[in-house]
Amino acid sequence: MRGLQLAGWAVAAVVVAAWLALVEVFWLPLRVGGVPVPLSLVAAVFGNVVLVDTARRLSGSRLVAVLPALVWLGIALAAGSRRPEGDLLITGGNAVTQLVNLGFLLVGVIAAAFAVGRLLGGPPVSRAGAGTSSGAAR
Repeated sequence: MRGLQLAGWAVAAVVVAAWLALVEVFWLPLRVGGVPVPLSLVAAVFGNVVLVDTARRLSGSRLVAVLPALVWLGIALAAGSRRPEGDLLITGGNAVTQLVNLGFLLVGVIAAAFAVGRLLGGPPVSRAGAGTSSGAAR
């Protein structure tokens, strides 16, 4: 039964992370009055940190918790690669566009690495998310 629950949490984590990563990529060219709005950068940081932490708390599994960061990275890298048809989502353009795009990749990777590092460096957690405050066994 526990394996089925973990599989369900893994699928949920991957689906939410993929959706959020795609939305962030499509927000990259967002402009208001010709001025770039770097909403994708904020969403990348917030999404990567919150999704990893939420997946850990809900599933109780470190493996499931790492999946959102891996999915985000895979989608971000794929969006920056040209397809055989010539499609490219993260484009070059002028200096401001390049700065926003590179900033998106940089802060997203740093946020994901921070969240996963915090997850792997911390004490094991139970499914309820309650750990011992003293670090001693219960």
